[in-house]
Order: sequence, then structure tokens, then C-alpha cells
Amino acid sequence: MHQESLFAQSNNNTPLANRIRPKTLEEFMGQQQLIGNGKVLRDLIEHDQVSSLILWGPPGVGKTTLAEIIAQQTKSHFITFSAVTSSIRDIRKIMEEAEKNREFGERTICFIDEIHRFNKAQQDAFLPFVERGSIILIGATTENPSFEINSALLSRCKVFVLKSLTVTDIIEILKRAINHPAGFPGIKVSYNDDVLTMIAEFANGDARVALNTLEMAVLNANHHDHQVNLTIDSLKQLINTKSLRYDQHGEEHYNVISALHKSMRNSDVDAAIYWCSRMIDGGEDPLYIARRLVRFASEDIGLADTNALTVAINTFQACKFLGVPECDVHLTECVIYLSLAPKSNAVYKARMTAKKIIKKTGNLPVPLQIRNAPTKLMKDLHYGAHYQYAHNTKDKLTSMKTMPPELAEQQFYKPTSQGREGRFKARMEQIKEWHRENDN
Repeated sequence: MHQESLFAQSNNNTPLANRIRPKTLEEFMGQQQLIGNGKVLRDLIEHDQVSSLILWGPPGVGKTTLAEIIAQQTKSHFITFSAVTSSIRDIRKIMEEAEKNREFGERTICFIDEIHRFNKAQQDAFLPFVERGSIILIGATTENPSFEINSALLSRCKVFVLKSLTVTDIIEILKRAINHPAGFPGIKVSYNDDVLTMIAEFANGDARVALNTLEMAVLNANHHDHQVNLTIDSLKQLINTKSLRYDQHGEEHYNVISALHKSMRNSDVDAAIYWCSRMIDGGEDPLYIARRLVRFASEDIGLADTNALTVAINTFQACKFLGVPECDVHLTECVIYLSLAPKSNAVYKARMTAKKIIKKTGNLPVPLQIRNAPTKLMKDLHYGAHYQYAHNTKDKLTSMKTMPPELAEQQFYKPTSQGREGRFKARMEQIKEWHRENDN
């Protein structure tokens, strides 16, 4: 009975996050880098100088709430669009109405949640109205606008970056929800600080997750005389694992793999283990991680440790053979090995230098002396003439030129002294010395 009465008092089951949504900047929690006193976005709002903008940030940090506050504080007509239900014809119809309203002095703010889900044609439909100032466009997105929003539209919008909420921010939001008249009307919620901290940490920077968790905790708690006592034990039944923010196809995917690569390059083994584990626990395909490790073995270690590529290839095969979850330890082993291995990018630089030279010089002809001559005509044209077979010599070296004459002095591979690469460097010096003594 108590739970049913609580549901009945909760505004027809409207979610807690909506019931207590802030209406003013003073009520808004977090994002002080944007809306703190004297900060740029706050000044634009308070001086009624808001132009089209994009709010970019992770889920549950207040993008929609901030858009509604802007509309209310600037006394603008507020309309929203959905990427799923809004056709181009619908968009143009509403935009034309907004343009007519502008002639009568009414300003329209068009809010597009998850603007990255709008296709190019839908985004283009807004462009002329943004250019003419018929509307103020506020787009919210969790994805990098550089990749997801048309450049023409993006160039006409100011991008504001919202950050994940801190544990302190979320605790304040939870306290506000508990004490808010629309939060849990008729119910006295008691708690200790550890309970709110546990919810805040579980939310992982997402206020909506925190408020949903709080609401479930209150609704599922034992109600006595319109009182609810939240405890750690009762929360443990609702909270199992913190949700990890990791999109296998979005920007975070590339951010984390970049962090793994650069941690290994910097020989920071613990950071590398952490980023690798983030990918594994986030559901990344282990073969994708393994392929990146194979690439790293040659790009950042190369001949400084000739075993690195072998370890990486073996790891790839182990992941292919075992799959998840068993292969997690193989990926971790490989990450540790590659992190601690001596580093050299000489192989990578050799490839990049050669690529650049080839683009510049084109298809230089193969010197005649190292061309194959399987036919009489080719032999008559001196294919293979003056070829010198290295195995027939004492030092397994000859004076024959194998580089195109135009690149005779070009050196692509410049070994370092790191790890085993020092042996390759010494060998190259030995070969150069032989040529200095024996070439004509």
C-alpha cells in the first residue's frame, strides 16, 4: 500500500529526473567552467546574447536542462525535434513558422537532442534558417561534433564542452532531489553520506543514472509511517557493476585505444594495463585490441626487440583460439611485454620516408643488372647483365648497385642503439665500411 501511494504521489510516474529538473542557472549543478559567475556561457545567457550553439558532453550532465533554462531565461519560444520522427518537410514547415514569428518579435529556440542522429539532409534543412537568424539552434550530442555534424552547420554554431559530473556534484543533486517538494512528496527519506556517495560513484558522472537509482531505492525500500531509510545493504541489491562509458564505434573508442597506444609507447606499464582493461571490460572485440598490439610491435618497437612481433602475433592467435573472457590475460601479458620492451620507431620512419620518396619520384625503373631475364629478348636487352651473386663471394657482399641511380645516396632505415637494434646498427656500419674499401 505504501509503495502504491508513493507512485500515485509521483506525478503519474513522471521520472524523478524530470520532476526536479532545474529551472534556473542557480539551481543547475556542475559545469561551472561554463555557467559559473563571469564564465562565457552564463554571460551570454544573462545578457541575452545567445546564438546557435552545440552542447557536447557525456550522458546525464545537463545538456537538455541547460537548453530549457536558456529558452526560459531569454524568453524564447522553445521547440524540440526528434531525429526519428522529424521529416525534412516537418522541419521546413516549423522553420517557416518560426521565421514569421520572428517578424512579430518572437524568438524561437530549436532544441535538437542527439543531433548526431540527424542525417545530412535533415541537418541541411536547418542551415538557411540558422544563417538568416530565424531560429537559435541548440544541439545536444554525446559524439564529437567534428565527425557527426555537417561542417557548414557546425561553422555557424559555438561549441560548448560539458564535463562528466563529479561525485560531489552528484551528491548535491541527490540531496536536492530528496528535499525537493516534487521529489518524494509525503515521504521523509533518511540516509547517511555513505549511501549518497555509493550512488554517486555508481552513476559514473551521469546525473540521470544517479536519480534513477535513488528513485528505485526509495520505491523498493520498506515504508513505515511515510518514512524511508536508505542503507548500504538495500542499495547493494540495486547496484551491481558501475556502467562503463565506452562506445565501440564512437569517439571514446578512439580515445581509449589512443591512450593504450601512447601509454605503451611511454613505457608506462600500469597505465597501459588500465586502458587495455577499460577496453576489455567495455566489451571491445579482443581481436581488435590484438591487431593494434601487432601494429604497435613493429611501429614502436621494431628491431629493438625482435621478439615483440612474435609475442603480439601469438597473442592474436590466442585471442582467436580462446575468445572472451579467457583471452583477457593474454592481452594483458602482451601489453606488459610491449610496454617494457625497448622502443624504436626506426622501422616506422623507414616506411614513411620511403612512402614520401616514392610519391615524389614516381616509378623509377629497376636497374638492368637486377632485372630478371627469363627470355632471349630480355637477355638481348641486357636484362640481368653484370649481375653479381652475393653467395659466391667470401663476405656475401658485392659492389653491384641495387638502388635506382636517382636515389643512390638515400637512406631509409636509420637504426637506433635501443635494445637489439644496436646489433643491426653495427651490422649496417660494417657493410658500409666494406663498400668504402671495395667499391670502385
